[in-house]
Amino acid sequence: MVLAARSRPLPRPTPHRRPAPGALAAALCAAGLAAMILWVAPAAAGPALSAGGLPAAALQDPALPVIPRTREERERIEAVLAPPADFSAPEPFEAMPGGGATSRKQVNRDAFSQSSANMPFERELDFKLGNGLFRKLWVSAPSSTRASDGLGPYYNARSCQRCHLKDGRGHVPAPGAGAGVANTIFLRVSVPAGPADLPEGLRAVEGYLATLPDPVYGEQLQDFALPGMTPEYRLGVTWRAETVALSGGETAELRRPDWRAEDLGHGPLAEGAMLSPRIAPQMIGLGLLEAIAVEDILANADPQDADGDGISGRANVVWSARHRRPLLGRFGLKAGKATVEEQSAAAFSGDIGISTPLHPDPWGECTAAQTECREAPHGDDPERGGLEADAEALRLVTFYARNLAVPARRDWDAPQVLAGKRAFHAAGCAACHRPRFVTQRLSDRPEQSFQLIWPYTDLLLHDMGEGLADRRPEARATGREWRTPPLWGVGLTQTVSGHTEFLHDGRARSLLEAILWHGGEAQPARDRVVAMPPADRAALLRFLESL
Repeated sequence: MVLAARSRPLPRPTPHRRPAPGALAAALCAAGLAAMILWVAPAAAGPALSAGGLPAAALQDPALPVIPRTREERERIEAVLAPPADFSAPEPFEAMPGGGATSRKQVNRDAFSQSSANMPFERELDFKLGNGLFRKLWVSAPSSTRASDGLGPYYNARSCQRCHLKDGRGHVPAPGAGAGVANTIFLRVSVPAGPADLPEGLRAVEGYLATLPDPVYGEQLQDFALPGMTPEYRLGVTWRAETVALSGGETAELRRPDWRAEDLGHGPLAEGAMLSPRIAPQMIGLGLLEAIAVEDILANADPQDADGDGISGRANVVWSARHRRPLLGRFGLKAGKATVEEQSAAAFSGDIGISTPLHPDPWGECTAAQTECREAPHGDDPERGGLEADAEALRLVTFYARNLAVPARRDWDAPQVLAGKRAFHAAGCAACHRPRFVTQRLSDRPEQSFQLIWPYTDLLLHDMGEGLADRRPEARATGREWRTPPLWGVGLTQTVSGHTEFLHDGRARSLLEAILWHGGEAQPARDRVVAMPPADRAALLRFLESL
């Protein structure tokens, strides 16, 4: 059962005191709204939900400590998520997009680096230790600093923080920049394959698009290598300007990129190799997205567009390295990873060349054809279980990533912002950028448990048209599909990251440009924004800047 009409608006929040750890009910009480306490739950019982031919229950992360909701809770969550009657005033709790975990710290360059506000004191040390590992600069092996060696041998960055600067977005290389500046964006690569190439556990997943790593370069091109070794490539790009006419005589200029893998260090790519640029996304709110019920995500999917609204969101189903089975994809630009832990472990391996329990090869993702890489010294230490980042290190980095707080909104109640919110819904943006969810009750994750959140995403795949197509499938995602990115925090990109570059490859230099690149399912919404009176369009952008 869909919780709210696909293109209709949702409610807004007012400021409230810090809630007790992990409890939405306590948050409501702290705001003096005890009479409104609603034990929020996922979608009401209805037709069986599935994706890729697998039932919702089979797609749930088995490690997530979920406390099942009652029938009464499911009914009450539907009331909490009901669309608002008007846009003349903010909705309750709209100012707190991360629920009780929302950060109310001063807005500055560290706005994305704060811990969940409802984190119990005894868990704060884990966050700080995880932060230290996230910032750690890895070095080549062998080294006297044995706890930090194992870098590469091929890599994109020496630390997590070098890609996710201030836990924010990466950026495209500046025009005319020399080598060594593209370390917040890289190219993924794969070659077409057939069903027989899939692991047996994926062959039953309907619509899974088989690909294989490039036989020499693997799944990701690394632009750095240890001294004496040859980097895999240099990232090249040229830009072509395009002008878009807007209502009211206004215009906007887009830049269309042509990304290239230049100076390939190990011979040509395989025939039919598919390249896709990927810029580092912001890190906030990941644990809250992980805590959304599978059923709540699948309730918004409409792969056959049964309601005829032109929106046909589909769930990605991906292989879990932890559980060795298919799970719902949530993370990454095409929802290619199931959990925060698996996203973190994959980045350790592909971006830095660091082994973890989920990716134990000490050479990162170097292929068998890259003998200089595999035969180089590595940092796999017997004291760390033969790994470079052991299970405890991965746990701490995952805890840190899971608990980077979403900042409170600014000016959420300003008249122009409210007018922009109305325009956002009227244009149909909320059909994919779904404003809010309530997270599951989790027995050992008080920061994420039972929170009313406002991420502005459905975590589903949508056809975004030829203009944004990378023509590279990923699991069930086609070469034209992308996961709806969360919009929370988008208005702080300039403050945190020092730029306003958006979309999967940073081509959009403003939120307006990002909207104008929308095509496919989003084409009608994009066209409505183009046709809006200039004052409405300005209000819409002001609304986005308040998120």
